[in-house]
Amino acid sequence: MNNFEDIRPYHDDEVKNVVNKLHKEDELIVGVAKYSYPKLFNISPIITKALIRFFFKKKSKSINKVSDFQKIIGLEFSKILKKTCGKVTISGLEKLDKNQSYLFIGNHRDIVMDPALVSYLLYKANHNTVEIAIGDNLLNKEYISDLMRLNKSFIVKRSLSGREKLLSLKKLSSYINYKIKSGDSIWIAQKEGRAKDGIDYTDPAIIKMLQLGVDSKKIKLNETINSLNIIPVSISYELDPCDSMKAEEIYMKNNNITFIKDKNADQKSISRGLLNFKGNIHVSFGDKIKTFKEDPKEIAKEIDKQIINNYLLQAPNYIAYEKLHNRDSSIGPKLHDIEFEVKIKQKDRESFNKRISLIQEDHRPILIKMYANPVINKLNQVNVK
Repeated sequence: MNNFEDIRPYHDDEVKNVVNKLHKEDELIVGVAKYSYPKLFNISPIITKALIRFFFKKKSKSINKVSDFQKIIGLEFSKILKKTCGKVTISGLEKLDKNQSYLFIGNHRDIVMDPALVSYLLYKANHNTVEIAIGDNLLNKEYISDLMRLNKSFIVKRSLSGREKLLSLKKLSSYINYKIKSGDSIWIAQKEGRAKDGIDYTDPAIIKMLQLGVDSKKIKLNETINSLNIIPVSISYELDPCDSMKAEEIYMKNNNITFIKDKNADQKSISRGLLNFKGNIHVSFGDKIKTFKEDPKEIAKEIDKQIINNYLLQAPNYIAYEKLHNRDSSIGPKLHDIEFEVKIKQKDRESFNKRISLIQEDHRPILIKMYANPVINKLNQVNVK
């Protein structure tokens, strides 16, 4: 494990010191204070911060190992789900073996919610929680890195280039292969970055990376893939709290407008994704990938097939598709010609129309396409068969 010191999550014997360090982080305390007691914070920030620091110190006395920290995080995450979601439904979880380690490869719509949901649902079903791959671009502050590594996150170094990047990818691959063989499960996204346009696809580079850490002269790609017990995971959010931010970014890039990313953009996305309303959520755990194929592109397609087929379409997806079809009938069949289970209510249409009206007019077609793309993905998947 010494080779992985710079990327691994914290061990149990490191937890106490890290937790004791966190209550001294003023920015973290302010963030928790604003979220927990917004009215009191506006009246007296000093008193609110002192209160949060007191609770933090008191709570931290019972945190001696990673599982203690995750238990507290799980309770807080449960509260967030109750406040910010409708129903959370699951499929496929019952097929997983509690004594088996898995590599969960999921579609990626939200920075924190995606892996947090997978880990939380496994935890609630008495499975072990997962280790989570997180890009170093999100760890621009030490306390954020500490929180992530306490919560079983390992670091993906995205800021490197050339030979350094290749060596880093080999280490990442070795780490993933090692952990799966050691009995620990892992979650990684199907590609680098979120699917801001609503199009879920697996980057073949992810498949290639998984082979970098093994002796490819002795072990074929399909053998590596089969040994990792890959489970495709598909997460469907009725509403995306970051949809307007994503639409703005896509609009600017599509129109060759220089997009300068705000230094706090990722933190803003994390905050919105966690704390804003998401509607109903469905998480689908697919079947283990078993392949004889040696082409990374073909293996990626096998993962895509499950992620797209298992993606639960919801009312906003159909409403957006309908709007898109009215403008361009070449995208596919009419809505009433598609078999679907969601019955669209008038209030759903009104709610979605209001959501669209709140963003800049030039960005609206992009937001509509974003919600419609999962329907188009499914139609394209059917046509591929």
